[in-house]
Amino acid sequence: MRQAKRIMHLPPYLFAEIDRKIAEKRKAGVDVISLGIGDPVEPTPPHIVETLREAVKDPENHRYPSYYGLQAFREAIASWYGKRFGVELDPDTEVLPLIGSKEGIAHIPLALLDSGTYSLVPDPAYPVYSTGTILANGESHFMPLVRENDFLPDLSMVGSDIVRKAKVLFLNYPNNPTGAIAPEDFLIDCVEFARKNGIAVCYDNPYSEITFDGYVAPSFLQTPGAKEVGVEFHSLSKTYNMTGWRIGWVVGNSGIIDALGKVKTNVDSGIFNAIQYAGITALAGSQDCVKEMCKIYERRRDLVIETLSGVGIEAVKPKAAIYVWAMVPGGYSSAEFATHVLEKAGVVVSPGNAYGPSGEGYIRISLSVKDNRLKEALERIKESL
Repeated sequence: MRQAKRIMHLPPYLFAEIDRKIAEKRKAGVDVISLGIGDPVEPTPPHIVETLREAVKDPENHRYPSYYGLQAFREAIASWYGKRFGVELDPDTEVLPLIGSKEGIAHIPLALLDSGTYSLVPDPAYPVYSTGTILANGESHFMPLVRENDFLPDLSMVGSDIVRKAKVLFLNYPNNPTGAIAPEDFLIDCVEFARKNGIAVCYDNPYSEITFDGYVAPSFLQTPGAKEVGVEFHSLSKTYNMTGWRIGWVVGNSGIIDALGKVKTNVDSGIFNAIQYAGITALAGSQDCVKEMCKIYERRRDLVIETLSGVGIEAVKPKAAIYVWAMVPGGYSSAEFATHVLEKAGVVVSPGNAYGPSGEGYIRISLSVKDNRLKEALERIKESL
């Protein structure tokens, strides 16, 4: 049986490949330490787990959920945006719960792209921006993120022929994989660019609450005019250590959200109600657990930066997110250094070029590993050099 061309054009999914390599090494008896995937090892806070436990007992929650999410959960999202960002949202038309933000990001091209139209995709970036575009029979135009421009795309460099065909602009700050942040004037420029060219901004913001050194990350929707041109994806995954729960949302422009809702009602049946009730507790309850995680990640970030500096590896010190974006030593490509570290140290890091060609020359180190294992991994890398 021949696969569809769109499937044949999909690259292997980066994190599935990392899982495969880890399994191979462990099968061979290697004590592998993975710094390759951003999956928090700390447990979901107990008050959130307790809400789930109680909600699971209720037989009403065992039935099909609403396609558009519980009214109470949509209201909790809107309330959180009001308190956290000062952004006013209509929970009925400007909020849509998702089965994790990845699901919505993968589906948004189906709602907005036609064959022959373009997504403007950062390079390097989360792979789903481009793979979602492929699945929608769209085209990706990659915008280089380089250190000289603070890992921000230069929209003026996108050719007019591409701009005319572009329907989606993906942005992600605090950024994965670089850890970069977006200044206010850049976001203002993005809104104007989108308005002028009839492009929908899809802003991926799952790391807004994981910040360091006093930095407070904004919502794209705080930018004047942002709601007229775009939406923001968010998630409980990283903020509350809930990656496996698969719960997130998209908020903003009601027309874009309506289009995505039409896709979703035809391909899924919503989020288990008990998980949505736990999500309400996460958003409405104490945020002390988030502050504690920021302290943990900041400590790990400093350890990584200090250790890498000691062996001559230059790294960007991030103000947010859970990654360190580090330059590979001279004489190595990204893939070669990642292979060296795996073979010689039993440590997994993500090669930068796996996130796009402009990631060549870098590796991404995840901070989502216990302190003692992180220290051991860094010592192994140091010894391997």
